[in-house]
Parts: sequence; structure tokens; C-alpha cells
Amino acid sequence: MPAYDDLSPRHRQLVLAICCMSLLIVSLDNTILNVALPTMAREFGTSISGMQWTIDAYTLVLASLLMLAGSTADRVGRRRVFQAGLAVFTLGSVLCSLAPNLESLVAFRMIQAVGGSMLNPVAMSIITNTFTEPRERARAIGVWGGVVGISMAAGPLVGGLLVDAVGWRAIFWVNLPVGLAALCLTRRYVPESRAPKPRRADPVGQLLVVLLLGALTYAIIEAPTAGWTSPLILLFAATAVAALAGLLLYEPRRAEPLIDLRFFRSAPFSGATVIAISAFAALGGFLFLSTLYLQDVRGLDALHAGLWMLPMAAMTLVCAPLSGRLVGARGPRLPLLVAGVAMTASGILFAAFEAENSSATRFLAYVLFGIGFGVVNAPITNTAVAGMPRTQAGVAAAVASTSRQIGQTLGVAVIGAVLASGVTSSYAHDFTAASRPAWWIITACGATVLCVGTLTSGRWARATAQHTADRLTPDTEEAPQTTRPAS
Repeated sequence: MPAYDDLSPRHRQLVLAICCMSLLIVSLDNTILNVALPTMAREFGTSISGMQWTIDAYTLVLASLLMLAGSTADRVGRRRVFQAGLAVFTLGSVLCSLAPNLESLVAFRMIQAVGGSMLNPVAMSIITNTFTEPRERARAIGVWGGVVGISMAAGPLVGGLLVDAVGWRAIFWVNLPVGLAALCLTRRYVPESRAPKPRRADPVGQLLVVLLLGALTYAIIEAPTAGWTSPLILLFAATAVAALAGLLLYEPRRAEPLIDLRFFRSAPFSGATVIAISAFAALGGFLFLSTLYLQDVRGLDALHAGLWMLPMAAMTLVCAPLSGRLVGARGPRLPLLVAGVAMTASGILFAAFEAENSSATRFLAYVLFGIGFGVVNAPITNTAVAGMPRTQAGVAAAVASTSRQIGQTLGVAVIGAVLASGVTSSYAHDFTAASRPAWWIITACGATVLCVGTLTSGRWARATAQHTADRLTPDTEEAPQTTRPAS
């Protein structure tokens, strides 16, 4: 098989298509699952916390393993790890479709996530090595970003059709033909590659990240049931605090840490982390609340609930590539301002104006949220790598990707906990009042995107990024990253 430099233009496009197939099944899996949650909850007789774990078991494992998967691929081979990810993700999908109870489903979702962690970051590395010319790479990343929009647009409709026509287990069958086809095509057409100088493993740092995210998520999700001051919840909260303290003390002592804390001296990088967590927390909470309201309160079937979410998904599909071009032309500031304003306005329509009670207002709120979420992704990646040395830009982008998953995990956990605390015996009757604080939290997430985006995209922020790059460059012997990624 030829090396990356010897690939024909047609072969490069085929490699891009294979990588996009992996992104499609991972992204589609999340959007489809949200539509199926109420049906799954009725079959398993589970509570709100059970539905939360169905989502967070996946995003939690994904967030914990993304950086490990990327560094492992650099050492043992990107194609090899990518193939392993496709195989594990496909196997996990089969197991999820056969799950006899909620506990099994949550465990199988974690298996899915182990495979998923080997796909997106590794696929991005493959794309980066395949398309070395900056303009071609920008176009390839634009296509990559468009697949996320396609999955968001198709997920609610495909999920609704499958749930109503076949059953919720069918949502996992979609992954099988795509996963198997991508596995075979990868073996045949994707060259193997490794990093010239891969980063060393950091098992202690990895363990501390798992403890921090796992303990924090468990404490938030289970607190409404067990009690916020119960010994078990306090134990998990203390474990999360201890793991965070361990990371802050241990990581600076390593030559090649899992998370280089010096990155956070760059205001654009710190801002990208906060914005990613806030935006994806808003997304996770928005989808969770919308699904439960449309199906359990309004009484819509899965297909019609999916149709109601289509305006949000359609605007995301339209705005994502436009945002990438805008970032490339004018920088991240304007897209971040648009994202913050749109997401905040959407949250306010639900929190203050009860948009769920008016079809027109609800439609407008979905459109606004889709615009906000559609334009926020490209500037997140851009601000994360701004000013970073080239050898560190990939690690910075990986931290941004991890922050996205952390945000979605916490969004579902916090919003679900707030909702569960306000719901008593009559679920449908209590939902509107119980969801009001949750919508205010989503509004606050949008406002955070606006404020932090404004603060970390100006002249002062760029100066801190340059100062951070100057401190990092002697260690890496590379010039700072000055290009503007399209996504």
C-alpha cells in the first residue's frame, strides 16, 4: 500500500470518506439515542437517573479515553487503532441491541465508548497526514464538520422512524453495516502511520482523570435519589476533589504529562475549554429536556418528536460550514458572539417565556439553539490551538475534544438531577415547573459562551497565547501555530 505522500487525489478522497463514516456512526448514535430514551425507559421501567446513565455512560468513558487513544495511535499505528475502534464500536452496538435490562445496556454503552474513543481523534490524525496542503486540509476538515451536521439532522428522523416502526433496539443496528464497511475499507485503503516522536503513556494521570469524571458524574446523577448529604454521595464528591488535587500536583512533575497545565496560561486555550464545556453542556441538557417533554408530556411518538427537533438540526447543518469559513476569514470572535447570543436567547425563551406552551415560540427557540450550536464548534478548535507550537497543536485540539464530551456528560447529569429533584408523583404535571431551573442553567451556559468568548478572543488574550507559546517552544523546538483552522 502506498504511503500518504504517494496517494492519488482519488485515493485521498476515499480515505476522507472512510474517516467520515466513523464520525457518522458515532455522531448518529448519540442523536438517535435521545429520541429513543422514553421508549427504553418504559420497557425497562427506569427513572430519570436511568435515562441519564444511558447517555452519560457513553460520554463519560469517551471523555476519559480520548487523549489516551490518540497517544496510543501515535505509538502503535493509527490504522491499527482505528480498525480496533471500529471493531469494538460495532461489537458494542450489537450488544446494546440485545441488552436484556438497563444495567446491561449501560455496560454495553461503555464498550461502545471504548471503541468510539479510538475513532474520531485517530481519524482526524489520519486526515491531517493525508491532506498536507493547507487549503486541501481546510476543505477536508470542512467536510468532516459537515458530517456532524448531517448526523444531527438525520438522527432524530431516523431514530423516530426506527423506534416507531421496529423498536428502540433497531437504533443500534444502523451502526452494523456502516461499521463493517468502514472496517473492510480501512484495511484495504488506509495506509499505516505513526508519530515520529510519540508521547509517552501517563497511566497515573489517566487513572486520575477517570476517577475525577466518574466520581463527579455519579455524585450528581444519584444525589436526588440518595440525598445530597448521604455518606455515599459525599464519598464520591470527596473522591472527585481528591482526584482533581492529584492531577494538579502530579501532572506538572512529568516531562510529558497527559494534560500539560501550562496550556491553561493561554487565555484562548482556557477560553476554548470553558466554551466547549458550556456549549456541549447546553446541548446535552437541551436534547434531554426536549425529548422528555415532547414524548412524555406532549404525548408525541418518537417520529413526531424527531420532527420537532429538525429545525435545530437543520440550522446546525447550515451554520457549521459557514462558521468554519468565517473563522478562517475573520477569526473566532464574531462566531463566538453569535453563538453566545443565540444560545442564551433560546434558553430565555424556555426559561422566562415558557416556549414549550407555544408552537411558534418553541420553533423559534429550536432555530436559535441550532444557529448557536452550529457556529460554536469551529471557533472552539481555533481558539484552542491559537498560538500553540505545531507539535502541541494536536494535543491542544484533543483537550478541546475531551472538553466537549465532559460538557455533554455534565449537562445531562446536572439537568437530569435538577429535573429529578423537582418531579414528584405526577411526572407530566410536575415537568414544566421542574424544568424551569434547568432551562435557566442552559441559559447560563449560553451566557458563559458569550462572555468567555468575548474575553478570550481579543488583543490581551492573543498576547497570553503568544507568551505561552514562547514558554513551550524551547521544549518542542517548533514555531508557534499561526494558521487559522477551518474547524
